[in-house]
Formats: sequence, C-alpha cells, structure tokens
Amino acid sequence: MLNGEIYNHAELRRALAARGHRFPDRCDGTVLPALYAEYGPAFAEHLDGMFAVAVLDLRPGSRQLVLAVDDMGMKPLHLHHDPHDGSTRFASEIPALLAFEGVRISPREDALDTLLATRASFSAHTALDGIDVLPPGATALVRPGATPVVRRRGRTARPPRRDRHQEVLRHEVRRLARAEVPVCAVTSGGLDSGLVTALAAEQARETDAPPLHTFHLTYRGRWPDSETSYARAVARRARTVHHEVAVDPDELGSLLTRTVRHLGQPNADPITLSTYALFRAVRENGFTVAITGDGADELFGGYDRMRAALTAGPAWAAAYTDALSAAPRLLREHLYTADYRAHLADTGSAADRVEQELRSAEAAGADRITAMTAFETRWRLPAYHLRRLDHLSMAWAVEARLPFLQPSVVAHARSLPPAARTGKRALYEAGAGLLPRRCSAAPSSPSPCPSRRCWRPGPAARPGPRTPVPGAAGPRRQGPRGPRGEAPGRPPDPPHPQAALTLWALAVHELWTEVVQGMRIPVGCAA
Repeated sequence: MLNGEIYNHAELRRALAARGHRFPDRCDGTVLPALYAEYGPAFAEHLDGMFAVAVLDLRPGSRQLVLAVDDMGMKPLHLHHDPHDGSTRFASEIPALLAFEGVRISPREDALDTLLATRASFSAHTALDGIDVLPPGATALVRPGATPVVRRRGRTARPPRRDRHQEVLRHEVRRLARAEVPVCAVTSGGLDSGLVTALAAEQARETDAPPLHTFHLTYRGRWPDSETSYARAVARRARTVHHEVAVDPDELGSLLTRTVRHLGQPNADPITLSTYALFRAVRENGFTVAITGDGADELFGGYDRMRAALTAGPAWAAAYTDALSAAPRLLREHLYTADYRAHLADTGSAADRVEQELRSAEAAGADRITAMTAFETRWRLPAYHLRRLDHLSMAWAVEARLPFLQPSVVAHARSLPPAARTGKRALYEAGAGLLPRRCSAAPSSPSPCPSRRCWRPGPAARPGPRTPVPGAAGPRRQGPRGPRGEAPGRPPDPPHPQAALTLWALAVHELWTEVVQGMRIPVGCAA
C-alpha cells in the first residue's frame, strides 16, 4: 500500500533495474517491492517524497508487516493494536480504521485538555484511546500476534545546498510543479505562499506551459483579517490566472460537521473550515495537484510566539506553551471540574509535556529558536497542521505538495545561524524581487475564518449542535463546568477573540464526540 508520492522513483528504478529487477510500469509505487527485497525494513531510508507505506512480507521465516511514513509526517498512518487477540490494524485516516469492529470508540481521558491546551492531538497519540499515529520518520515492524515495534529512523545525511535561499526553494518548487496533470498553487497573500506562487509561475513561463492558476479563499462580507488584496497583488505580479473563492459565512455550521467527520478527531482551529472549502474549489475547477507554502513558519521561526519567546525571561517556555492553546491555563483550570483537575494532576497534561520538552532542549545546550523549531517540526507541525492539510485536501482527492518540507529546504533551514531562522529573515531575503513589497511583509494568517460570527445572537451560522454542558463530552471529570452546572450563556456580541476561540474549541469537542459515534463505515473503505 502506498499513500502519497515517491519523488525519486525514476532514480530508484534505474538503480534497481541495474540489480536485475524488472518493473511492469513506471508508477512510483511499483519500485517498493524491489526496494524492500534489497534493503528489508530499511527500504524507507531510500525514499524521497511524502508517503505512508505498508509492505506485507509473507515469506516463510520472515512473516511481518512493515509500515513507514516520511521524515516530516506529511502522510499519516494510524495504528490500533488489540492486546487480547494480538491483531494490529492500520489506516491512513481514523474513519477508515473505525470500520473494523475490533476497534472500539472511546475518547482518551485527556482529550479535552489536550485540545484546549494545544488545539489538536499531541505527540503520537490521537484523541481516541488505543489509536496512535506513527511519528514523523518512523518505521513500525508488526509480527503475528506481537505488539508493533516503532522506531524513528535516523535522518538521512543530506548536506545543505550552498545556494542562496531563493535558489534552494526554486529547485524544489520546480521539482514539485512537474506532474502529468495541471498543477495549481494556493495563494493566501503572505510571504510563504507568495514565494511558492511566484516561483511556480516563473517556471510555467520559462517552459511555455499554460499560465499558473492560483486559488485564494475569502468570505463574503467585510472582514478585518482578510488577505484578499495581498493575494491579488501576488497574482498580478506573478501573472497567474487567479481564482477568489468566496464562502458564505452562513455555511460555517455545515462545513464544521464535514471537517470534523473527515479529520476523525477534534482540531480547535477554525482554519479547518477554510482548508476544506479551498480544496473543494480547487477540485471543482479541475485541479488534482496544488502547491502550498505550508511548513515555512515552523522551519524559519515565523510565529509571533517564537519572536516573543526570544526576548522573554526565564519563564519563556510556559508563555510559549500558553500561546499554543485554545484556552489559556488559568481559564482551563476554571472550566474543569474538580475531578478532572485531579485526574490531570495525577497523569500530567499535554501543556506540561510541551513545556518540559522545551526546557530540556534548552538545558541540553540548544538556543531558543532551535529548541522551538525542533519542537514545532517534530510534534506540532504533523499533529496540528499536516493532519488537517492531508485529510481535508484528500477529502476532495487533491494532492497538496509542500516545497518547504522537502529534504533540501529542511537541511538548508537547519544549517542557518539562529538569526537567519528568526522571524523568517531568510525568506524575506528570498522574496526580494519576486513579490510586491507589501505582500512580503504581510502577517502570516492563511485563509482566515470569521468564526466570531458564530457566537452572535440571531440566525448566524452555528458551529455545532449545542453549547457544551458538564459531562456531555464523556466522563464526569472530563466536562467543563458552567454556573451552577448550567450551560454557559451566550457571550457578548462580538466576544473577545480569545473567548471566541475557546468557545469554538469546546463546540468542536462536543460535536466530535457525537460525530465519532457514527463513524462505523463498511470495512471495504479501510486503507
């Protein structure tokens, strides 16, 4: 099984053919059996691409299942092991995994706190008990009746390219823009997607290909966070065929239900709705491959929380961790019942683990920007960001390609001195001469969603079936509390952005607990 794309399959096919292997076609997946025959479970170390791979070895004496995902975790693979009968099941998405009767549906005890503290599932866990996801760059060996053995592969030594920042990115954009079908670009209007758009459009012109099509998502009406004017400026400068996708905010409620169903677990960022609607428009316009600017902030220190941490005092890790949350720590403690607070005190919270990892990295000698980018790319990026991008693009059968997460760009970013990785300084240099000046300085806010509208009185869009009440999301200790145990009342119009995000996260969690119960689908749909 292969989910994704192997970019170096032609090179691998030539090398394997020289060793005597024969191939029925030129498909990227057909190199995998020969590669496994040569290298065994270490075959994934030779792959360049975004992939989740399963190889079943039925040879006598070596019966095993080998599962592997790419180094950045661009393509996920979920696992469930039943200790009672020794069976292991796997799937690319949670809804497919839940098709098996042996996979029970039970939210993790800490699922609500993890959602409010980090906005998504954290580390190798999912929001469902007993279902894990392979970490980035991991291989799992599964033998009959045994618990899967998961190990993270060592990074393949890739010396950084000595080109300028722009040339490193140009090489990867051009490589990923080659396909047997037309390729488009997602253009938010900011620096990251603008760079990718400009370089992809440049290649189209130089190869006499049709003009690049670009897609930008906005919402009908006037919204203070809209980046539509920036996206238009990028498109004009790059001379693309530009598509503005205007979503009616009254559709937010139905979009939320669909995104929760596709994700299989809660994600507290309203941007999930924008992602789903954007790729819907990409597919409806006939495109099945889209290049995006995702991953740049994590590698090049683009988030505001990173800049704040660099000038903060000794408590920087706690402040950084709180900036990841949908509800700050003090608010979470107020929302939880006494039982749930006691449970978290006994088991530890996701926020505690994040803070400890950051402190440990600094204690080991890493500078702050290195500690933060390592955490962001190792845990935050795949769990919070890439799951959303993969599931919601594939919901419309669109392959999202990510130039910033290719090995040469990753190696280049990690080789830069801390100053060049702070505030995306290296990318501002790369954008010189390619982008309008005001666009290269635009704030990083891809495809914003006007979620605050959901909390206004009247017939506006609703994010879920009802406001969460104590115990509604699972065991008593898991529920948020309201005054005298009643449902929290409607907030002022409009609520503070932080209050709106917290309410959104609570509603998403409540909706997820209802949707996940209906995820029993035919086994034939499982990956």
